[in-house]
Amino acid sequence: MTRTASHVRWDRVGRFTLLLVALLLIALYVNPVRTYVATRHEAATKRGEVAALQREHDALVRRAGQLRRPASIEVEARRLGMVRRSERAYVVKGLAPD
Repeated sequence: MTRTASHVRWDRVGRFTLLLVALLLIALYVNPVRTYVATRHEAATKRGEVAALQREHDALVRRAGQLRRPASIEVEARRLGMVRRSERAYVVKGLAPD
């Protein structure tokens, strides 16, 4: 009885196995890379927000410093229509609006 030898091409099996392992490794790295990119994008967005808030804070600190001066307090009070106790308030009607 003659036996027919099975011809397994081990080089092809090895390449196919190597391809499957490579695809598995790539699949395992997809989610961490996607998370990393999303985190970098969010960090850049947050840095922009922090910079805008820092500029707003600086402007508010300058404004608070200005409002602590007596002259600017008087200017703001006059802008709101206030007068001193020793002054008499007048209302002028019929002027053209600015």
